[in-house]
Amino acid sequence: MTTGLTYSTYVAQIATMAVVDQSDANFQVILPQMITYAENRIYRDLDLLSTSTAITSFGLTAGSRTLNTPAGTVVVTEQMNIITPAGTTNPELGVRNPCLPVTKEFLDTVWGDSSVSARALPIYYCPFDDTVFYFGPYPDQSYTVEIVGTIRPASLSSTNTTTFISNYLPDLFIMASMIYISAYQRDFGVVVNDPQMAMTYEAQYQALLKGAAVEENRKKYQGPGWTSESPSPISSPSRG
Repeated sequence: MTTGLTYSTYVAQIATMAVVDQSDANFQVILPQMITYAENRIYRDLDLLSTSTAITSFGLTAGSRTLNTPAGTVVVTEQMNIITPAGTTNPELGVRNPCLPVTKEFLDTVWGDSSVSARALPIYYCPFDDTVFYFGPYPDQSYTVEIVGTIRPASLSSTNTTTFISNYLPDLFIMASMIYISAYQRDFGVVVNDPQMAMTYEAQYQALLKGAAVEENRKKYQGPGWTSESPSPISSPSRG
């Protein structure tokens, strides 16, 4: 069983390794950004399965191809499903109709007409920016949209005392944090950096990352032969 970290044990361990007083004002100032740096780096490097979610709180209005979402709703959109029949808000009580991602130019060319006669169940979509998505054809009715994608979970803090990363990837979390704080203590820059400090933590982070990536890929059946098996130097069948 992995011995995870709580917020208090994380702070204590970082303070000990960095040889700094936990109550130091400067340490308290950089602490939130150090956590953000470490967590975001891990999220980007590993594409954790735990960050995938499905959101059904948004919908399309008849005659409008635009779906507006609040900033930060999803980081990466993986799938858009139109739920039928119209008016059904729970996907489990209706039918999921997957939409294919295309370009805005394609939608504008093929479905640039918003007239009633041209409206139908949308079958394509494209992201316009981080909060706006366009669909085609223009919807003939008001539909619930299920957004499947990657989110950024709440960071570790005094009020959110454990996270998936702190519980299951504490070693990687500590190494990523130490890269940040050691660079802070020695200042960012080639001339002033201690080559045996941040670079050493970076090397250890990269070593731990390799094992974590293998495990994460196994969860998603992206191991050898598209299975959940561990990589083997002897047996590695191709996808075909």
